[in-house]
Amino acid sequence: MSPFKLEIMHPEMRHVHHGEMSDSVNGVAGEVRIDNKSNNQVRLKRNVGFITGSSFIVGSIIGSGIFISPKGVLRETQSVGLSMVVWTAGGIISLLGALTYAELGTLIPKSGAQYPYLFEAMHPIVAYLYAWTSIIVTQPSSMAIVCLTFAEYVATFMDFCGSPPIPIKLIAALAILTICIINCYDTSLASSIQVIFTVVKLLALGIIILGGIVRMAQGHLSVLQTGFSGTTSSPSSVALGFYSAMWAYEAWNSLNFLTEELKNPFVNLPRANVFGILLVTVMYILANVSYFTVLTADGLLKSNAVAVDWGKGALGVAWYIIPLSVLFSTFGAANGACYAGSRVVYCAAREGHLPEVLSYIHCRRYTPVLSIIFTCSIASLMIIPSDVGGLIDFFSFASWIFYSLTALSCIILRFTRRNDHRPIKVFILIPVVFFLVSAFLVIAPIVQDPRIEILYALFFILGGLVLYFPFVCFKLDRGCFDDDNKLVECKLTMISIICHGVNMLAPSCH
Repeated sequence: MSPFKLEIMHPEMRHVHHGEMSDSVNGVAGEVRIDNKSNNQVRLKRNVGFITGSSFIVGSIIGSGIFISPKGVLRETQSVGLSMVVWTAGGIISLLGALTYAELGTLIPKSGAQYPYLFEAMHPIVAYLYAWTSIIVTQPSSMAIVCLTFAEYVATFMDFCGSPPIPIKLIAALAILTICIINCYDTSLASSIQVIFTVVKLLALGIIILGGIVRMAQGHLSVLQTGFSGTTSSPSSVALGFYSAMWAYEAWNSLNFLTEELKNPFVNLPRANVFGILLVTVMYILANVSYFTVLTADGLLKSNAVAVDWGKGALGVAWYIIPLSVLFSTFGAANGACYAGSRVVYCAAREGHLPEVLSYIHCRRYTPVLSIIFTCSIASLMIIPSDVGGLIDFFSFASWIFYSLTALSCIILRFTRRNDHRPIKVFILIPVVFFLVSAFLVIAPIVQDPRIEILYALFFILGGLVLYFPFVCFKLDRGCFDDDNKLVECKLTMISIICHGVNMLAPSCH
Protein backbone atom coordinates (compact mmCIF):
# COMPACT_ATOMS: atom_id res chain seq x y z
CA MET A 1 0.00 0.00 0.00
CA SER A 2 1.22 3.50 -0.78
CA PRO A 3 2.56 5.30 2.29
CA PHE A 4 0.66 8.41 1.26
CA LYS A 5 -2.76 6.81 1.53
CA LEU A 6 -4.88 7.70 4.53
CA GLU A 7 -6.04 4.63 6.42
CA ILE A 8 -9.33 5.35 8.17
CA MET A 9 -12.25 3.37 9.49
CA HIS A 10 -15.95 3.87 9.67
CA PRO A 11 -16.89 3.85 13.39
CA GLU A 12 -19.28 0.94 12.88
CA MET A 13 -17.29 -1.19 10.42
CA ARG A 14 -18.22 -4.86 10.09
CA HIS A 15 -16.13 -7.53 11.78
CA VAL A 16 -13.26 -9.02 9.77
CA HIS A 17 -11.71 -12.41 10.55
CA HIS A 18 -7.95 -12.69 11.06
CA GLY A 19 -7.52 -8.95 10.56
CA GLU A 20 -8.01 -9.20 6.77
CA MET A 21 -9.59 -6.38 4.81
CA SER A 22 -13.02 -7.43 3.59
CA ASP A 23 -14.79 -4.26 2.59
CA SER A 24 -14.24 -0.66 1.67
CA VAL A 25 -16.27 2.40 2.46
CA ASN A 26 -17.93 4.33 -0.34
CA GLY A 27 -16.94 7.96 -0.46
CA VAL A 28 -13.55 7.44 1.22
CA ALA A 29 -10.40 7.91 -0.80
CA GLY A 30 -7.70 5.38 0.03
CA GLU A 31 -7.66 1.92 1.51
CA VAL A 32 -9.49 0.99 4.69
CA ARG A 33 -7.93 -1.25 7.31
CA ILE A 34 -10.03 -2.72 10.08
CA ASP A 35 -8.88 -3.55 13.58
CA ASN A 36 -12.01 -4.30 15.53
CA LYS A 37 -11.36 -5.34 19.12
CA SER A 38 -14.67 -4.86 20.90
CA ASN A 39 -18.25 -5.48 19.84
CA ASN A 40 -17.37 -5.01 16.17
CA GLN A 41 -17.13 -1.26 16.69
CA VAL A 42 -14.28 1.20 16.55
CA ARG A 43 -14.17 3.64 19.44
CA LEU A 44 -11.97 6.46 20.64
CA LYS A 45 -9.34 5.24 23.11
CA ARG A 46 -9.66 6.13 26.81
CA ASN A 47 -6.22 7.57 27.53
CA VAL A 48 -7.03 10.86 29.31
CA GLY A 49 -6.59 10.63 33.09
CA PHE A 50 -6.99 13.08 35.99
CA ILE A 51 -3.65 14.86 35.53
CA THR A 52 -4.03 15.09 31.76
CA GLY A 53 -7.66 16.16 32.09
CA SER A 54 -6.87 18.86 34.66
CA SER A 55 -4.01 20.20 32.57
CA PHE A 56 -6.27 20.10 29.51
CA ILE A 57 -8.78 22.36 31.28
CA VAL A 58 -6.10 24.73 32.59
CA GLY A 59 -4.32 24.79 29.24
CA SER A 60 -7.52 25.40 27.30
CA ILE A 61 -8.75 28.19 29.60
CA ILE A 62 -5.47 30.09 29.98
CA GLY A 63 -4.96 31.56 26.56
CA SER A 64 -4.76 35.18 25.52
CA GLY A 65 -7.63 36.22 27.80
CA ILE A 66 -5.74 36.92 31.03
CA PHE A 67 -3.28 39.05 29.06
CA ILE A 68 -5.99 41.09 27.28
CA SER A 69 -9.34 40.93 29.14
CA PRO A 70 -8.41 42.96 32.29
CA LYS A 71 -8.76 46.13 30.22
CA GLY A 72 -12.33 45.29 29.15
CA VAL A 73 -13.39 44.29 32.66
CA LEU A 74 -12.05 47.52 34.20
CA ARG A 75 -13.54 49.65 31.41
CA GLU A 76 -17.06 48.34 32.06
CA THR A 77 -16.95 48.10 35.87
CA GLN A 78 -15.12 51.45 36.25
CA SER A 79 -13.50 50.45 39.55
CA VAL A 80 -10.72 48.19 40.73
CA GLY A 81 -12.88 46.66 43.46
CA LEU A 82 -15.76 45.63 41.21
CA SER A 83 -13.37 44.37 38.55
CA MET A 84 -11.89 41.98 41.12
CA VAL A 85 -15.40 40.88 42.10
CA VAL A 86 -16.19 40.17 38.43
CA TRP A 87 -13.02 38.09 38.04
CA THR A 88 -13.89 36.10 41.17
CA ALA A 89 -17.53 35.66 40.13
CA GLY A 90 -16.39 34.57 36.68
CA GLY A 91 -14.55 31.65 38.26
CA ILE A 92 -17.61 30.76 40.34
CA ILE A 93 -19.86 30.87 37.28
CA SER A 94 -17.43 28.65 35.40
CA LEU A 95 -17.38 26.20 38.30
CA LEU A 96 -21.20 26.11 38.45
CA GLY A 97 -21.24 25.43 34.74
CA ALA A 98 -18.60 22.73 35.04
CA LEU A 99 -20.53 20.96 37.82
CA THR A 100 -23.71 21.14 35.74
CA TYR A 101 -21.81 19.69 32.81
CA ALA A 102 -20.30 17.01 35.06
CA GLU A 103 -23.78 15.67 35.87
CA LEU A 104 -24.74 15.74 32.21
CA GLY A 105 -21.41 14.21 31.19
CA THR A 106 -21.85 11.19 33.45
CA LEU A 107 -25.56 10.80 32.67
CA ILE A 108 -24.87 11.02 28.93
CA PRO A 109 -21.22 9.89 28.58
CA LYS A 110 -20.72 10.96 24.98
CA SER A 111 -18.17 13.31 23.43
CA GLY A 112 -19.30 16.62 21.99
CA ALA A 113 -20.16 18.60 25.16
CA GLN A 114 -23.48 20.43 24.68
CA TYR A 115 -24.37 18.54 21.51
CA PRO A 116 -25.48 15.19 23.01
CA TYR A 117 -27.10 16.94 26.00
CA LEU A 118 -29.26 19.18 23.82
CA PHE A 119 -29.96 16.21 21.55
CA GLU A 120 -31.25 14.06 24.43
CA ALA A 121 -33.07 16.71 26.50
CA MET A 122 -34.63 18.95 23.90
CA HIS A 123 -34.75 18.20 20.20
CA PRO A 124 -32.31 17.24 17.45
CA ILE A 125 -32.92 20.66 15.87
CA VAL A 126 -31.52 22.42 18.95
CA ALA A 127 -28.48 20.14 18.96
CA TYR A 128 -28.02 20.72 15.25
CA LEU A 129 -28.12 24.51 15.67
CA TYR A 130 -25.51 24.26 18.41
CA ALA A 131 -23.32 22.09 16.19
CA TRP A 132 -23.85 24.44 13.24
CA THR A 133 -22.82 27.50 15.27
CA SER A 134 -19.98 25.75 17.06
CA ILE A 135 -18.50 23.98 14.04
CA ILE A 136 -18.71 26.80 11.53
CA VAL A 137 -18.09 29.81 13.77
CA THR A 138 -17.43 29.48 17.50
CA GLN A 139 -14.72 26.83 17.72
CA PRO A 140 -12.78 27.77 14.56
CA SER A 141 -13.02 31.49 15.37
CA SER A 142 -11.70 30.89 18.86
CA MET A 143 -8.79 28.89 17.48
CA ALA A 144 -8.12 31.54 14.82
CA ILE A 145 -8.06 34.51 17.20
CA VAL A 146 -5.75 32.69 19.61
CA CYS A 147 -3.39 31.79 16.75
CA LEU A 148 -3.44 35.39 15.54
CA THR A 149 -2.52 36.50 19.06
CA PHE A 150 0.27 33.93 18.97
CA ALA A 151 1.46 35.42 15.67
CA GLU A 152 1.37 38.97 17.02
CA TYR A 153 3.71 38.03 19.86
CA VAL A 154 6.00 36.08 17.53
CA ALA A 155 6.26 39.28 15.50
CA THR A 156 7.65 41.13 18.54
CA PHE A 157 10.83 39.06 18.16
CA MET A 158 11.14 39.76 14.43
CA ASP A 159 12.35 42.80 12.55
CA PHE A 160 8.95 43.89 11.30
CA CYS A 161 7.85 47.49 10.95
CA GLY A 162 4.73 47.47 13.09
CA SER A 163 2.42 44.47 12.64
CA PRO A 164 2.13 43.77 8.89
CA PRO A 165 -1.00 41.70 8.25
CA ILE A 166 0.38 39.19 5.73
CA PRO A 167 3.32 37.87 7.84
CA ILE A 168 1.03 37.78 10.89
CA LYS A 169 -1.54 35.70 9.03
CA LEU A 170 1.13 33.39 7.60
CA ILE A 171 2.50 32.74 11.09
CA ALA A 172 -1.02 32.08 12.36
CA ALA A 173 -1.68 29.69 9.46
CA LEU A 174 1.57 27.85 10.21
CA ALA A 175 0.53 27.50 13.85
CA ILE A 176 -2.83 26.04 12.79
CA LEU A 177 -1.11 23.59 10.43
CA THR A 178 1.29 22.48 13.17
CA ILE A 179 -1.54 21.92 15.63
CA CYS A 180 -3.50 20.00 12.99
CA ILE A 181 -0.58 17.65 12.32
CA ILE A 182 0.02 17.06 16.04
CA ASN A 183 -3.63 16.20 16.73
CA CYS A 184 -3.90 13.96 13.66
CA TYR A 185 -0.72 12.10 14.50
CA ASP A 186 -1.47 11.03 18.05
CA THR A 187 -4.00 11.90 20.75
CA SER A 188 -1.42 11.11 23.42
CA LEU A 189 1.06 13.51 21.80
CA ALA A 190 -1.52 16.30 21.78
CA SER A 191 -2.31 15.55 25.43
CA SER A 192 1.38 15.53 26.36
CA ILE A 193 1.90 18.88 24.66
CA GLN A 194 -1.06 20.18 26.64
CA VAL A 195 0.57 19.06 29.90
CA ILE A 196 3.98 20.57 29.03
CA PHE A 197 2.55 23.89 27.84
CA THR A 198 0.28 24.06 30.88
CA VAL A 199 3.29 23.78 33.18
CA VAL A 200 5.11 26.53 31.25
CA LYS A 201 2.05 28.78 31.40
CA LEU A 202 1.66 28.26 35.13
CA LEU A 203 5.32 29.18 35.61
CA ALA A 204 4.84 32.33 33.51
CA LEU A 205 1.79 33.39 35.47
CA GLY A 206 3.73 32.50 38.59
CA ILE A 207 6.31 35.13 37.59
CA ILE A 208 3.55 37.73 37.30
CA ILE A 209 2.05 36.69 40.64
CA LEU A 210 5.40 36.61 42.40
CA GLY A 211 6.24 40.00 40.94
CA GLY A 212 2.97 41.33 42.32
CA ILE A 213 3.72 39.98 45.79
CA VAL A 214 7.12 41.68 45.73
CA ARG A 215 5.56 44.94 44.58
CA MET A 216 2.95 44.79 47.35
CA ALA A 217 5.69 44.12 49.91
CA GLN A 218 7.40 47.25 48.61
CA GLY A 219 4.25 49.25 49.31
CA HIS A 220 2.80 49.69 45.80
CA LEU A 221 -0.82 49.53 46.97
CA SER A 222 -2.23 52.89 45.93
CA VAL A 223 -4.29 51.56 43.01
CA LEU A 224 -5.68 48.63 45.00
CA GLN A 225 -6.68 50.98 47.83
CA THR A 226 -9.06 52.89 45.54
CA GLY A 227 -11.48 49.98 46.04
CA PHE A 228 -14.97 50.55 44.66
CA SER A 229 -14.51 54.24 43.95
CA GLY A 230 -16.31 55.19 40.72
CA THR A 231 -18.15 51.86 40.39
CA THR A 232 -20.75 51.72 37.62
CA SER A 233 -24.41 51.52 38.59
CA SER A 234 -25.54 49.93 35.32
CA PRO A 235 -26.37 46.19 35.46
CA SER A 236 -25.85 45.98 31.71
CA SER A 237 -22.33 47.40 32.01
CA VAL A 238 -21.58 44.77 34.64
CA ALA A 239 -22.82 42.11 32.21
CA LEU A 240 -20.50 43.48 29.52
CA GLY A 241 -17.68 43.32 32.05
CA PHE A 242 -18.53 39.67 32.60
CA TYR A 243 -18.30 39.15 28.84
CA SER A 244 -14.66 40.22 28.92
CA ALA A 245 -13.90 38.13 32.00
CA MET A 246 -15.72 35.06 30.72
CA TRP A 247 -13.76 35.25 27.47
CA ALA A 248 -10.69 34.63 29.64
CA TYR A 249 -12.51 31.70 31.31
CA GLU A 250 -13.79 30.34 27.99
CA ALA A 251 -13.21 26.58 27.59
CA TRP A 252 -14.18 25.79 31.18
CA ASN A 253 -16.36 23.04 29.67
CA SER A 254 -13.67 21.68 27.36
CA LEU A 255 -13.21 18.36 29.17
CA ASN A 256 -16.81 17.39 28.40
CA PHE A 257 -15.85 17.32 24.72
CA LEU A 258 -13.63 14.34 25.55
CA THR A 259 -15.92 12.26 27.77
CA GLU A 260 -15.48 9.14 25.63
CA GLU A 261 -11.69 9.42 25.96
CA LEU A 262 -11.56 9.83 29.77
CA LYS A 263 -10.33 7.05 32.00
CA ASN A 264 -13.00 6.41 34.66
CA PRO A 265 -15.04 9.47 33.60
CA PHE A 266 -17.46 9.26 36.54
CA VAL A 267 -14.55 10.06 38.88
CA ASN A 268 -12.11 12.03 36.76
CA LEU A 269 -14.60 14.37 35.06
CA PRO A 270 -15.81 16.23 38.19
CA ARG A 271 -12.44 16.08 39.95
CA ALA A 272 -10.54 17.48 36.99
CA ASN A 273 -13.19 20.15 36.40
CA VAL A 274 -13.19 21.41 39.99
CA PHE A 275 -9.42 21.29 40.42
CA GLY A 276 -8.63 22.91 37.07
CA ILE A 277 -11.16 25.76 37.34
CA LEU A 278 -10.32 26.60 40.96
CA LEU A 279 -6.62 26.71 40.08
CA VAL A 280 -7.30 29.05 37.15
CA THR A 281 -9.56 31.30 39.26
CA VAL A 282 -6.96 31.74 42.00
CA MET A 283 -4.25 32.51 39.46
CA TYR A 284 -6.45 35.01 37.59
CA ILE A 285 -7.25 36.91 40.78
CA LEU A 286 -3.61 37.03 41.85
CA ALA A 287 -2.52 38.07 38.34
CA ASN A 288 -4.97 40.97 38.33
CA VAL A 289 -3.77 42.08 41.75
CA SER A 290 -0.25 42.01 40.33
CA TYR A 291 -1.27 44.14 37.34
CA PHE A 292 -2.60 46.84 39.68
CA THR A 293 0.67 46.96 41.62
CA VAL A 294 2.49 48.13 38.47
CA LEU A 295 -0.12 49.87 36.30
CA THR A 296 -2.55 52.61 37.26
CA ALA A 297 -6.19 52.27 36.28
CA ASP A 298 -5.71 54.78 33.45
CA GLY A 299 -2.51 53.07 32.35
CA LEU A 300 -4.25 49.71 32.19
CA LEU A 301 -7.13 51.17 30.17
CA LYS A 302 -4.70 52.68 27.65
CA SER A 303 -2.74 49.45 27.28
CA ASN A 304 -3.18 47.19 24.24
CA ALA A 305 -1.19 44.36 25.85
CA VAL A 306 -1.58 44.52 29.61
CA ALA A 307 0.88 41.76 30.45
CA VAL A 308 3.61 43.19 28.21
CA ASP A 309 3.26 46.64 29.78
CA TRP A 310 3.36 45.00 33.20
CA GLY A 311 6.57 43.20 32.21
CA LYS A 312 8.21 46.42 31.05
CA GLY A 313 7.31 48.08 34.34
CA ALA A 314 8.20 45.22 36.67
CA LEU A 315 10.92 43.23 34.90
CA GLY A 316 12.86 45.91 33.06
CA VAL A 317 15.21 44.44 30.46
CA ALA A 318 13.77 40.97 31.12
CA TRP A 319 10.34 42.05 29.85
CA TYR A 320 10.62 39.69 26.86
CA ILE A 321 9.82 36.80 29.23
CA ILE A 322 6.17 37.88 29.07
CA PRO A 323 5.78 37.69 25.26
CA LEU A 324 7.41 34.25 25.42
CA SER A 325 4.91 33.16 28.06
CA VAL A 326 2.05 34.41 25.90
CA LEU A 327 3.38 32.31 23.01
CA PHE A 328 3.25 29.16 25.12
CA SER A 329 -0.13 30.12 26.54
CA THR A 330 -1.80 30.81 23.21
CA PHE A 331 -0.34 27.77 21.45
CA GLY A 332 -1.61 25.52 24.23
CA ALA A 333 -5.05 27.15 24.10
CA ALA A 334 -5.20 26.74 20.32
CA ASN A 335 -4.26 23.08 20.71
CA GLY A 336 -7.09 22.66 23.19
CA ALA A 337 -9.55 24.41 20.86
CA CYS A 338 -8.59 22.09 18.01
CA TYR A 339 -8.81 19.01 20.25
CA ALA A 340 -12.26 19.95 21.55
CA GLY A 341 -13.72 21.44 18.37
CA SER A 342 -12.87 18.43 16.25
CA ARG A 343 -14.81 16.22 18.69
CA VAL A 344 -17.95 18.28 18.10
CA VAL A 345 -17.54 17.67 14.36
CA TYR A 346 -16.98 13.96 15.01
CA CYS A 347 -20.06 13.70 17.23
CA ALA A 348 -22.33 15.66 14.87
CA ALA A 349 -21.22 13.55 11.89
CA ARG A 350 -21.84 10.37 13.87
CA GLU A 351 -25.43 11.53 14.54
CA GLY A 352 -25.98 12.28 10.84
CA HIS A 353 -25.97 16.08 11.12
CA LEU A 354 -22.81 16.36 9.04
CA PRO A 355 -21.39 14.20 6.24
CA GLU A 356 -20.72 10.74 7.67
CA VAL A 357 -17.16 10.80 6.37
CA LEU A 358 -16.26 13.30 9.12
CA SER A 359 -16.91 10.62 11.76
CA TYR A 360 -14.26 8.24 10.42
CA ILE A 361 -11.31 7.33 12.65
CA HIS A 362 -7.74 6.55 11.62
CA CYS A 363 -7.32 2.79 11.91
CA ARG A 364 -3.89 2.92 13.58
CA ARG A 365 -3.80 6.30 15.30
CA TYR A 366 -7.38 6.11 16.58
CA THR A 367 -7.79 9.83 15.95
CA PRO A 368 -10.72 11.52 14.13
CA VAL A 369 -8.42 12.75 11.38
CA LEU A 370 -11.02 14.15 9.00
CA SER A 371 -12.88 16.07 11.70
CA ILE A 372 -9.55 17.58 12.85
CA ILE A 373 -8.67 18.62 9.29
CA PHE A 374 -12.14 20.09 8.82
CA THR A 375 -11.91 22.16 12.02
CA CYS A 376 -8.44 23.47 11.19
CA SER A 377 -9.50 24.30 7.63
CA ILE A 378 -12.35 26.50 8.85
CA ALA A 379 -10.01 28.12 11.40
CA SER A 380 -7.59 28.90 8.57
CA LEU A 381 -10.38 30.63 6.67
CA MET A 382 -11.17 32.68 9.76
CA ILE A 383 -7.72 34.31 9.76
CA ILE A 384 -8.32 35.82 6.31
CA PRO A 385 -10.62 38.71 7.38
CA SER A 386 -8.83 41.59 9.07
CA ASP A 387 -11.31 41.76 11.96
CA VAL A 388 -11.38 38.27 13.42
CA GLY A 389 -11.62 39.66 16.95
CA GLY A 390 -14.74 41.54 15.94
CA LEU A 391 -16.14 38.36 14.43
CA ILE A 392 -15.69 36.55 17.75
CA ASP A 393 -17.33 39.40 19.67
CA PHE A 394 -20.14 39.35 17.15
CA PHE A 395 -20.98 35.76 18.04
CA SER A 396 -19.88 35.73 21.70
CA PHE A 397 -23.40 35.98 23.04
CA ALA A 398 -24.37 32.88 21.04
CA SER A 399 -22.21 30.76 23.33
CA TRP A 400 -24.24 31.89 26.33
CA ILE A 401 -27.48 31.11 24.53
CA PHE A 402 -26.40 27.48 24.31
CA TYR A 403 -24.93 27.50 27.82
CA SER A 404 -28.32 28.57 29.15
CA LEU A 405 -30.09 25.92 27.06
CA THR A 406 -27.68 23.28 28.36
CA ALA A 407 -28.37 24.28 31.97
CA LEU A 408 -32.07 24.06 31.18
CA SER A 409 -31.44 20.60 29.70
CA CYS A 410 -29.97 19.45 33.01
CA ILE A 411 -33.14 20.62 34.78
CA ILE A 412 -35.42 19.01 32.19
CA LEU A 413 -33.61 15.66 32.42
CA ARG A 414 -34.21 15.64 36.18
CA PHE A 415 -37.88 15.12 35.29
CA THR A 416 -37.81 13.24 31.99
CA ARG A 417 -35.12 10.76 33.11
CA ARG A 418 -35.57 10.91 36.86
CA ASN A 419 -35.03 7.17 37.33
CA ASP A 420 -31.76 7.00 35.42
CA HIS A 421 -28.61 6.35 37.39
CA ARG A 422 -26.58 9.51 37.94
CA PRO A 423 -23.03 8.84 39.17
CA ILE A 424 -22.84 12.60 39.78
CA LYS A 425 -25.97 14.45 40.92
CA VAL A 426 -25.43 18.09 41.84
CA PHE A 427 -27.71 20.19 44.01
CA ILE A 428 -30.58 21.39 41.82
CA LEU A 429 -29.85 25.05 42.57
CA ILE A 430 -26.50 24.76 40.77
CA PRO A 431 -27.98 24.31 37.25
CA VAL A 432 -30.81 26.72 38.12
CA VAL A 433 -28.41 29.50 39.14
CA PHE A 434 -26.19 28.80 36.14
CA PHE A 435 -29.22 29.02 33.85
CA LEU A 436 -30.32 32.36 35.35
CA VAL A 437 -26.82 33.83 35.09
CA SER A 438 -26.46 32.63 31.49
CA ALA A 439 -29.82 34.12 30.56
CA PHE A 440 -28.81 37.42 32.19
CA LEU A 441 -25.57 37.51 30.20
CA VAL A 442 -27.54 37.02 26.98
CA ILE A 443 -30.32 39.51 27.68
CA ALA A 444 -28.49 42.33 29.49
CA PRO A 445 -26.16 43.35 26.62
CA ILE A 446 -29.13 43.44 24.25
CA VAL A 447 -30.94 45.79 26.64
CA GLN A 448 -27.79 47.90 27.04
CA ASP A 449 -27.05 48.21 23.32
CA PRO A 450 -29.62 46.61 20.99
CA ARG A 451 -27.43 46.49 17.91
CA ILE A 452 -28.46 45.23 14.51
CA GLU A 453 -25.39 42.94 14.57
CA ILE A 454 -27.08 40.80 17.23
CA LEU A 455 -30.03 40.27 14.91
CA TYR A 456 -27.61 39.28 12.16
CA ALA A 457 -26.04 36.72 14.49
CA LEU A 458 -29.42 35.28 15.43
CA PHE A 459 -30.32 35.16 11.74
CA PHE A 460 -27.10 33.23 11.07
CA ILE A 461 -27.85 30.69 13.81
CA LEU A 462 -31.41 30.14 12.65
CA GLY A 463 -30.13 30.05 9.07
CA GLY A 464 -28.83 26.58 9.88
CA LEU A 465 -32.42 25.41 9.57
CA VAL A 466 -32.18 26.04 5.83
CA LEU A 467 -29.79 23.08 5.67
CA TYR A 468 -31.36 21.03 8.48
CA PHE A 469 -34.77 20.32 6.99
CA PRO A 470 -33.77 19.25 3.45
CA PHE A 471 -30.43 17.57 4.20
CA VAL A 472 -30.86 16.19 7.75
CA CYS A 473 -34.56 15.87 8.42
CA PHE A 474 -35.58 14.66 4.95
CA LYS A 475 -32.22 13.07 4.06
CA LEU A 476 -32.20 14.83 0.70
CA ASP A 477 -28.43 14.43 0.46
CA ARG A 478 -28.29 10.76 1.35
CA GLY A 479 -27.03 9.78 -2.08
CA CYS A 480 -24.64 12.70 -2.30
CA PHE A 481 -21.83 10.82 -0.60
CA ASP A 482 -22.18 7.53 -2.46
CA ASP A 483 -19.75 8.77 -5.07
CA ASP A 484 -16.27 10.18 -4.52
CA ASN A 485 -16.72 12.99 -7.05
CA LYS A 486 -20.01 14.05 -5.50
CA LEU A 487 -18.39 13.99 -2.07
CA VAL A 488 -15.64 16.35 -3.20
CA GLU A 489 -18.17 18.58 -4.94
CA CYS A 490 -20.31 18.83 -1.80
CA LYS A 491 -17.30 19.58 0.40
CA LEU A 492 -16.10 22.31 -1.98
CA THR A 493 -19.58 23.80 -2.03
CA MET A 494 -19.65 23.85 1.77
CA ILE A 495 -16.25 25.56 1.92
CA SER A 496 -17.27 28.19 -0.64
CA ILE A 497 -20.41 28.98 1.36
CA ILE A 498 -18.33 29.38 4.53
CA CYS A 499 -15.80 31.63 2.76
CA HIS A 500 -18.59 33.80 1.45
CA GLY A 501 -20.15 34.03 4.92
CA VAL A 502 -16.84 35.01 6.51
CA ASN A 503 -16.23 37.74 3.95
CA MET A 504 -19.76 39.07 4.38
CA LEU A 505 -19.83 39.00 8.17
CA ALA A 506 -16.33 40.18 9.08
CA PRO A 507 -16.67 43.77 7.80
CA SER A 508 -19.85 44.23 9.84
CA CYS A 509 -18.12 43.36 13.13
CA HIS A 510 -16.77 46.33 15.02
